[in-house]
Parts: sequence; structure tokens; C-alpha cells
Amino acid sequence: MSPLRLPGPPHRVKDPHQLIAESGADLEGHGLKRTMGLFQLVCFGVGAVVGTGIFVGLSDSVAEAGPAVVLSFALAAVTCIFTAFSFAELGSAIPVSGSSYSFAYATLGERTAFLVGWCLLLEYGVSVSAVAVGWSQYVNELLDSLFGWQLPAALSAGPGDGGVINLPAVLVVMMAATLLVRGVRESAGATAAMAVLKITILIMFCVIAFTAFEHDNLTPFVSHGAGGVTAGASLAFFSYIGFDAITTTGEEVKNPRRNIPIAIMICIGLVTLLYCAVALAAIGALGPDAVSDKPAALSLIVDQVTESTVGGGIIAFGAVVAIASVVLAVMYGQTRILMSMSRDGLVPRVFERVSPRTATPVANTWIVAGVFAVPAAFSSLDVVVNLTTIGTLATMVAVNVAVIVLRRRNPEVKGSFRVPLHPLSPLLGVGFCVYLMYGTGWSTWVQFAVFLVAGAAVYAGYGRSRSRLAGRAGG
Repeated sequence: MSPLRLPGPPHRVKDPHQLIAESGADLEGHGLKRTMGLFQLVCFGVGAVVGTGIFVGLSDSVAEAGPAVVLSFALAAVTCIFTAFSFAELGSAIPVSGSSYSFAYATLGERTAFLVGWCLLLEYGVSVSAVAVGWSQYVNELLDSLFGWQLPAALSAGPGDGGVINLPAVLVVMMAATLLVRGVRESAGATAAMAVLKITILIMFCVIAFTAFEHDNLTPFVSHGAGGVTAGASLAFFSYIGFDAITTTGEEVKNPRRNIPIAIMICIGLVTLLYCAVALAAIGALGPDAVSDKPAALSLIVDQVTESTVGGGIIAFGAVVAIASVVLAVMYGQTRILMSMSRDGLVPRVFERVSPRTATPVANTWIVAGVFAVPAAFSSLDVVVNLTTIGTLATMVAVNVAVIVLRRRNPEVKGSFRVPLHPLSPLLGVGFCVYLMYGTGWSTWVQFAVFLVAGAAVYAGYGRSRSRLAGRAGG
């Protein structure tokens, strides 16, 4: 019995059964090895999420929302939860490395899938640069705590932040690439250790900050109005970016149909509780003015509460580890997205080659590291955060729509998780994503529109004619 099909299918839809068969998703993954268990997968998700957004970006969110930044984090979390349901169902039903790109290819068609993959360059690729810039700030804070000196601004910041080149940002990208090419087992082990450490550091921060908690610091609570909460949520959303990277492990995780949805739910729940606690503790300890627009804000708070630089140094060390793990996990996700696109002929074949010795896409990894080290060296964090956020939200809209389409077009394709309250839940996910996209501002929309036009041009000029799906269909 053939699968049910909607009338008028989108341009070049790739059958989900074909996606699964080509990747070996139920066996071994196209030259990749299944080495990650559930614990490592959860740690990988936490490693991809917890980093610059909370250690550095918190101060920017506070500047927009004031004490109501807790609501901003909650609003961003609600957006993620609805979309996480869709990711969990699709990741369970189609457990391949392509994540949002592959889900769109199986439901919305090749052109849309390519643009989703293009947007993922923002989410996974450009965010690496943003995270690396945040890492550089905490490296200086750690050096100051340990040795009383910092790297000169010329070598630790881009031109937009008063420097010349951000060498620490380049260094962390190259270190992550070195670890990634060695093998998934090594990368997953390192990510798990770093995830446990940074959760411990953030819990320690909360314990210290709550000892100085003052209720008056939270009043007036919604000091910047509802618009401030929305703007703060758009910035706070950057703190959640990366949980969907869990779905890029579809060919390297054991029992992916079971473990991927479980890991996504655990990751989102744990991170949301942690973020709301950190935001509440930070504001309650010193008030919004002491946190707003302050680099390395968490270290600053601990220093003032304890009247010592030791605690702040520990926080800075935790941030250095935490942010490095984000670079590692997000670069992993980017290479797997490109590998899936390369299999389909939409990007050059070099990205799909897997080393028989390490079972990793070596050339792919070094190309990604080289390309994204450039904006890490010369970009300002503020420039890339909003653009990364809107690109990520756009891919999440596509994923929420994709789960509705898959249910209607291929109802026989099922995994171990089903979106509750379908189709209301994914529709709410779309609504919340669009709402946060609105909060990024018109200039970000203009930049994003230009980015999409460029992506459409690349597809028309390269991907459309080289698509392997088109070749099998006779053009």
C-alpha cells in the first residue's frame, strides 16, 4: 500500500523512507559510528545550549526587560518547548544527521530545505563566532582573577569592540575542530565532562547570589513594559539556541528513535529551570542596574557578593569551559548539516567525505573552522546575536510546519514520540517563533531578507542543477 500523499506535492520532496535508507539510520550511519548513549546525548544538548547566552547575553536581556527578564527567559522557553515537541517527533521518526534541513526536505520540498540549511549556517555556524567572542571576554576575566592582567584589547576584541583581532576566539574554534576530527567518542566524552562542570558552576552561582537576595531589587518588576519583556525574550532566546543540535546526532547515537526525543525534553526542562534561577538570583542580588550591559556579569556579581575575586574567578573558569563546549557541540552540528546537504548534491561533495580512520568528516570540519574563525576574529557579539536568533526562529517555523505536513502526507512514518495536542501545539510553536522574530527589530529583518535572497541565488546557481534527487528523477 503506497503512502498517502497530499495533492500538488512541493517541488522535489524527498521520501522520508529514502532519507532513512540512505543514511542507514536504523543500522550504522553512512560511515559514522553509533557511540553516544542517552546520558552523553543529554550532555551534548546541554553542551550545545548553555554558554554565551547566559554567561554573557544575560546582561543584554536585563537591559531590555529589567527584573522581568525572568519572564523573558520563560517566554523564550515556551517558544522552545512547543518547537521541541516537533523536533522530538521528527527526530524520532526520521533519525538522520540533517536535522531541520532533512525534515524540510521530506515535507516541504528541496527549495525550502535548501533555505532551511542556509539558515542553519546562521544557527550553527555564525553562532559559533558569537559564542567564541563571548569566550574571549571570560578568558580575560579569568586571567585577571588569576594573574592580575589581561590580554590587550588589540588582540582580544574585533574592530567593532575597540580591538584589531580576537585571537582567543580564533583559538577556541581551532581547538574544537582539533577535538572533533579525532572522533565522536572523544568529542562526546569531553562535552559530557564540560556540561556537568558548567551546570555545577551555575548552581554554585545561584547559591552565592541568593545569599544576597533582596526583594526590593525586583521592584518595579515589569519596569520596561510588555515591549521590554518581548525584546528581552528575543535576546534571551539566543541562550536556548542549540538544543536542536541533538537531532543532528541521528546517525551516531544508540537507539536514536528512543533517545533523541527523551534527550530533547530533558535538555529543555533542565536548561529552563537553570536559566530562570540564574536570572532571578542575579537580579535579586544586586538589582538590574548592576547587571545591565555588564560584560562577564556573573563573575562581577559573585565578586561583589563575596567581596573577593576568588568566587568570580571560579565563575569565569566555568564560563570558559561552558562556552568552549558550546563551540564544540555547535560546530559538530554544523558539519553534520553540511554532510547531509552534500549527500543530496546541494553543496560540494567534499563535505560528505568521512575519514575511514576517525569516522569523522575531517575536511568538512576544517573548512567550517576556517570559515567561521574569520567572523569570530573580527565581529562584535551584538552584530551576530540578532541575526543568528532570527535565522534560528525561521528554521523552527519550518520544523513546526513540517511535522503537520508529515502527519498528513506520510502517516505511516512514526517514531517513539508524538507531538501532544497536534496540530495545535506546532501551530502555537509557529506563533511564538514569529512573535519573537518580530522582537528582533526591523534592521535585523532587512539583514535576514538579504541573507535569504543570497541563499536563493546560491540554490538557483548551484544546488538546483546538481541535486541528486533531480538526477534520479531525470531532471
